[in-house]
Amino acid sequence: MDFSEVIGQKHVKAHLLKTIENGRIPHAQLFVGANGSGLLPMAIAYVKEILCQAYEKNSPEHQICANKIGKLSHPDLHFIYPVNTNDSVKKNAVAANFTEEWRKFVFESPYGSLFDWLQSLGIENKQGNISVNEARDMLKALSLKSYEGGYKVMVIWMAEKMNTECSNKILKIVEEPPEKTLLLLLTENEEHIITTIRSRCQKLDFPLLSEEDIATALIEKQAVPEPKAKKISRQANGDFNKALHILENDSDDLLFEEWFVSWVRTAFKAKGNKSAITELLTWSDTVAGKGREVQKTFLFYCNEVFRQALLKNYKADSLLFFETSDPKFSIEKFAPFIHQNNIFEITSAIEDAAYHIERNGNAKIIFTDLSIQLTRLIHKKELV
Repeated sequence: MDFSEVIGQKHVKAHLLKTIENGRIPHAQLFVGANGSGLLPMAIAYVKEILCQAYEKNSPEHQICANKIGKLSHPDLHFIYPVNTNDSVKKNAVAANFTEEWRKFVFESPYGSLFDWLQSLGIENKQGNISVNEARDMLKALSLKSYEGGYKVMVIWMAEKMNTECSNKILKIVEEPPEKTLLLLLTENEEHIITTIRSRCQKLDFPLLSEEDIATALIEKQAVPEPKAKKISRQANGDFNKALHILENDSDDLLFEEWFVSWVRTAFKAKGNKSAITELLTWSDTVAGKGREVQKTFLFYCNEVFRQALLKNYKADSLLFFETSDPKFSIEKFAPFIHQNNIFEITSAIEDAAYHIERNGNAKIIFTDLSIQLTRLIHKKELV
């Protein structure tokens, strides 16, 4: 992974290169942002520049070093990531038990989420964590001399998953690291990392990616036609991983549209109508019977349609891209019901539902609760 392969984030790249050029590389750094904004690809590109700086660019030695990092097999580069037991590892699971799976995941999904990672291990119904056993491995790896005489690097992906015992055990090495030791902590939620570690790291915030950067990446990396790439980039909300999931499930749009139209029509009828409530329960059962990824993608789809309706309601037609295949459903007629007095509650309810779906909540209860909320919210009057 090279800086040129990392999507967008020009200011972050420039800052990191400057730390290398000036010889002022902070020993403990905290990369904060969504995984889909490029934390892991950026970390690997940064490590490549650091570990290979001893060799002249384009020399055979530099190429060998770069190839090792590209294969995630450089002896001075170590990774820690959340894991749990599975069919192969029955107890005391640590990152070292899943090295090959991790390499495959990074090669295929460098912008992937924690759920994607756990799903690749077949343990998506479990919580991934970084236990105190990892701390012992980390301390051992960093106490050894560098194989190639330069830096030793430890990348901790999803660092917020370190439990308290693990965090406390590595605190000393964060405070007083051995010479030429670099710790890169990658996190989506810095508040879940203990304060004593956070305060000793130099923090670097990763903004969400621009629509232009995502569209360009889809065109160049995935050979997506430009109109489709632009549409997906608007839906992705700055997250390239989300864009890839939308692309993968794009064929489901017709089914999602059918579900959505049925849902909002029934929600409209449900006020004071017992039979419509029964229809909503049936609808919830149908969606609850699908896979979790399909459910999450459908919820993203719903949020986007509600946002499109809001834009239509406030005459922002230049930002519209929603097209319906159902001649009986009109965004123009639907739009007046989505306004400033209910859009925030609607999107928040959908995001909460997606959160609980990802964490293995009971889908039937989640979609039933969401449907009941919609029957109330969609009838809210707009404040003048």
